[in-house]
Amino acid sequence: MTAVDPGFWTTAADVAAAVCLLAGAFLTAAAAVGTLRFDSLVGRLHAVTKPQVLGLILLLLALALRIRSWSAVSMLALVIVFQLATAPVAAHLLSRAGFRTGKVDESLFVPNEMGPSDGDHEDHVDPQGPGATRP
Repeated sequence: MTAVDPGFWTTAADVAAAVCLLAGAFLTAAAAVGTLRFDSLVGRLHAVTKPQVLGLILLLLALALRIRSWSAVSMLALVIVFQLATAPVAAHLLSRAGFRTGKVDESLFVPNEMGPSDGDHEDHVDPQGPGATRP
C-alpha cells in the first residue's frame, strides 16, 4: 500500500468510511433479526432484501473509501450492480413460489393481484367511463 499524507480529505474519507461501516453493519444485523422475528414468508423476504442490500452497499462503500484503488473500487461497483440486479428478482421468484405452493396467506394481499384473472370483475371501474374511446 502506498503512503498517504494524512490530510483533511484523508481524515474525512476515513470518518465517512467509519460511518458507512457502522450503518451497513446495523442494517445487515437488522436484516438478520428480521429474518428470525417475522413469521410470514413475505415479511421475511422483505427483511432479507431491503435492509440487507442497502447494508451491503454501505459496507462496500466504506471499503472503497478505505482502499482508494481504482481497480478495487471498480470491482466493488460491479458487486453493487449485480446485487441490485439479482436481489429483487430472487425475492420476487421466491415470493411467487411461496404463493403458488400455499405458504402465503392470501388474505394479506389486498387487492390480490396475483390471483386468477377471469377478466369479468364486477368491481373494475373504467376511469374514463363506459364507452370511452382510447387514443
